[in-house]
Amino acid sequence: MTIHETLQAIDSGAFDASLIALYACEDCTPCRTRLRNAVLHFQTAFHSGDDTEIRLFSVPARTELGGNHTDHQGGHALAAAITLDLLAVAAEQDFPEIQIFSEEFEQENCSVSLSALHPFEQERFSCAALFRGVATKCIQDGCAVGGLQIYITSDIPPESGLSSSAAMEILAGLVYSSFYAETPFSPLQLAEIGKFAENVFFGKPCGLLDQLICSIGGMLALNFQPNIPEWKQIPFDAEKFGYALCFLDASAAHSDTSQAYAAIPQEMNTIAKMFSREKLSEISETEFFSHFAGLRRTCGDRAVLRAMHYFEEEKRVIRQVQFLENEQFPEFLQEVNASGLSSSACLQNLSFPSEPEHQGAATAIALCQRLLDGRGAVRVHGGGFSGTVQAYVPVDFLSAFKMQMENWIGIDRCRVLHLRKIGATQLIIKK
Repeated sequence: MTIHETLQAIDSGAFDASLIALYACEDCTPCRTRLRNAVLHFQTAFHSGDDTEIRLFSVPARTELGGNHTDHQGGHALAAAITLDLLAVAAEQDFPEIQIFSEEFEQENCSVSLSALHPFEQERFSCAALFRGVATKCIQDGCAVGGLQIYITSDIPPESGLSSSAAMEILAGLVYSSFYAETPFSPLQLAEIGKFAENVFFGKPCGLLDQLICSIGGMLALNFQPNIPEWKQIPFDAEKFGYALCFLDASAAHSDTSQAYAAIPQEMNTIAKMFSREKLSEISETEFFSHFAGLRRTCGDRAVLRAMHYFEEEKRVIRQVQFLENEQFPEFLQEVNASGLSSSACLQNLSFPSEPEHQGAATAIALCQRLLDGRGAVRVHGGGFSGTVQAYVPVDFLSAFKMQMENWIGIDRCRVLHLRKIGATQLIIKK
């Protein structure tokens, strides 16, 4: 559709069914305005005429509900897509360059030449690295990639643990697939392409969890032990049981999280390599504890503690899935709290040891525990270190909880998350 046709379709409500499916909105006006503004900002950024052919895309953020740092070890995890997303407007262009513009991430505005498809040190941890990495992997997999103009708007808080980088990778793959692939990439293909970009070009040794959730959508129980990941959709409705799922951000200025994050898989892998294995999923818990004293001497206390977390978290995820399937929500919440305690004591991903003055996640958890007073549950959110936590709050206490938490940690630092059933998608009007 042209820019003119797209704007007409937005104003007429032709996209409303898609907007309701993506954002669970009762009133489409704010979502329609956001979509319209994205098209107009694209037109302004790239000086496009009304007859320019464009396509619209949306990729959700994700929240991890169980399985903290288990995916990169070939374990089990539980996670869900949420209604916060990256929304993009894209058009094809003749010369081999990807031009990216975003008002939320002005520092990420860039051009990626497709004539240089290899990592650049100066691009690490940037949007350019992700788009270059995804393009490289697409070409390696036999998909031609050409020039594009892309405008991106986001309501995902940056550096929040909600996987804005994974969403960006999946968005890049989705756009490339739409314009240049002979057949659309499958969700698993999108996820694997994104993981390659994040590992090799972006510089973060992540697993496949975030990319799969952003790509597939819904709430998934995932098993990374097979060579090809397995997953199934799990029913989840916290409000049915009287709870709201909240995301809290008590972060303060701190060092980049990537190095601290990378140390977790590195130390877990060190334990596995003592058994001539690559991942902890390839050894048994019995094997691990039968060599515990030697592993502690050789690998250090933190590495063995992190391995202990992995083995316990594996069992927790399996129980969590069973509790949700059986509608045993109080038991599910007990496992959430147990996961939070293990992340703090064993995984140790709440803060930086080198910066004891920055304790955002621990502070938020302590405040949540004070307010909840034994109700609900709270745990660190995402990969850790960023100062964000996840809390299950009784609905009848939500307003008071949110007001008090924002008084302590800042306005708009406590958000209610809503799950999204649809993963990465191109917005199309069905005729």
